Amino acid sequence: MAGGRHQLTQRRPDSAGNASRCITGHTFLRRRRQAMMRAITLMLVIVHLSGCELSTPDLPGDGQWRVINYWAIWCTPCREEIPELNAVDSGSDLVVLAVNYDGKEGATLREEAAEMGITFKLLEKDPGAALGIERPRVLPTTLLVNPDGEVTDTLVGPQTQEGLMELWRQRRR
Repeated sequence: MAGGRHQLTQRRPDSAGNASRCITGHTFLRRRRQAMMRAITLMLVIVHLSGCELSTPDLPGDGQWRVINYWAIWCTPCREEIPELNAVDSGSDLVVLAVNYDGKEGATLREEAAEMGITFKLLEKDPGAALGIERPRVLPTTLLVNPDGEVTDTLVGPQTQEGLMELWRQRRR
């Protein structure tokens, strides 16, 4: 021990298998940290390129209360609640977002949304990972998300404008 500091070393075998090369603990730790950072960076790049949302600010309406509704064309209760959600979207400060349960995208998503009568914003990617939630098991499922991006309520079954507005008023207090 020199100057009150421990000097760690690790012997690393050379190509012939002999432990002839020594590195200090500091060098070893620096190299391990660099390797870990490269691995983490690679994981983040893979997640980002896979189309997953990385954070809730990527969702429309950042800093506002949001209603996120999971729906499908084959879901009869979804069809029943769409007019209620349209009314919430057009008549309040809540931002309503639609997520197609079947993962439809592009023109197919827009066509099915039009057939359902959806007039609020469509999300092509499921924000579940960014919100820290699992994929809903029942449709329709509606989430109330606060301005900080936290899910405050998960509602299963068809919702009404009156019910959503009352819940929102309670949560804002």
